[in-house]
Amino acid sequence: MIFILIILYFSALFTISWITGRKHSEDEAFFLGNRKSPWYVVAFGMIGSSLSGITFVSVPGMVSKFDMTYMQMVIGFMLGYAVIAFVLLPLYYRLNVTSIYTYLENRIGRRAYKTGAGFFILSRTVGAAARLYVAVLILQTYVFDAWGVPFAVTAAGFLIMIWLYTHKSGVRAIIWTDLMQSFFLILALIIIIWQVAKGLNIDFNGIITSIKDSPHSRIFVFDDWRSPQYFFKQFISGIFVTIAMTGIDQEMMQKNLSCKNLREAQKNVCTYSFFFIPVNFLFLCLGILLLNYASINNIALPEMGDDILPSLVANEYFGVMALIFFTLGIIAVTFASADSALTGLTTSICVDILGTQKMNSQKAKRARLGVHLGISLAFIAIMLLFKTINNTSVIDAIYKIASYTYGPLLGLFAFGILFKAKTADRAVPYICIISPLLCLAANEILKYTVNYQFGYELLILNALLVIVGLFIFRRSKK
Repeated sequence: MIFILIILYFSALFTISWITGRKHSEDEAFFLGNRKSPWYVVAFGMIGSSLSGITFVSVPGMVSKFDMTYMQMVIGFMLGYAVIAFVLLPLYYRLNVTSIYTYLENRIGRRAYKTGAGFFILSRTVGAAARLYVAVLILQTYVFDAWGVPFAVTAAGFLIMIWLYTHKSGVRAIIWTDLMQSFFLILALIIIIWQVAKGLNIDFNGIITSIKDSPHSRIFVFDDWRSPQYFFKQFISGIFVTIAMTGIDQEMMQKNLSCKNLREAQKNVCTYSFFFIPVNFLFLCLGILLLNYASINNIALPEMGDDILPSLVANEYFGVMALIFFTLGIIAVTFASADSALTGLTTSICVDILGTQKMNSQKAKRARLGVHLGISLAFIAIMLLFKTINNTSVIDAIYKIASYTYGPLLGLFAFGILFKAKTADRAVPYICIISPLLCLAANEILKYTVNYQFGYELLILNALLVIVGLFIFRRSKK
């Protein structure tokens, strides 16, 4: 049944892709959707691509360990999106960029430009592969293992399907396929919550009471400044994580830049950022209901939080309906998170590294197709590696990686936008490499000396070190 759902779902995606891209296979359509995307379509589609499979399985699982404190970070996201809408988007539209890292070349120099693009490619390749890994591993565990299909074959199969509906028209197709995928993601969330409530024999008022009375309903932490869940750490980190992982991320901004003009792009960002609070809150509420159900029925939960929702649904504690919609949700986020990452990485490598905008159209298209295929193969390799070494919550792991790799990017953009000083372009690559290493050393020293461990605020420290380094090597007016 699940295999048939996968085939039907892919068929729908491929049909949408074919309809939207059959007359548009040029680079302008692939990179920016011909700048004709309706803002409301982009906004709704961004919900699915921003949340991904990580949110679907990890956020409910986080409740068992961290209660609902993740909401502190989600609240911070809102301010981060405001910065994107009213500071970064006007800058990108004024420069009329295809790749947002072109700004770094104009502001600092060519080495800063290449360094920024390089850090994005590294960060997004690892992060996107990890997100895709979560979803594919779930389907592998509960479907393909029963048929003896190796994980590598399953991963390759999904990447082939994603490649098939994105390689021709890229962003132009993704804008519309993400619309369908976000719909199924939200529908799946609502149906699963309702099915869990039925299993608990409670109505809507009972759901509210269960969540309110749960010992895991804590949202704010003000009593322990050393805790990674301390409010100001989470809130401020949420602001900067959003700016770093969306505002200066080519994959995420590419769809925003496909809108007709700046005003529509701003309406898009403000709209989908508004939906982040209720959607993430519902995922955390689902986590509490799952814990209540397991406690009442004496069900031993998996040690890994990421496994709680998949294991309960797959064992049909909540009926076949929940299983079907969980599968649809996982399939939706599998495609939604991977297709935009594949397109964003292809764009950055083609424009920032290979300079395909300076090639003739045929040579540029061949290069784009080759890069698109190469990124797909890289995803498979990283997923296999991630499967062997993962020993923590995947969402936590991705944000930790982002703290090191997105920090230099955040520092470069902050320096360029907030200050008028010039800096030595030749020093930029060294500054951006040394800064994460200093952060890693500082984290280890503080952990063993004062028992303090950095949380997501490591991203901010990393960016500040880059800014300091750029000021140290600033050029004189002469």
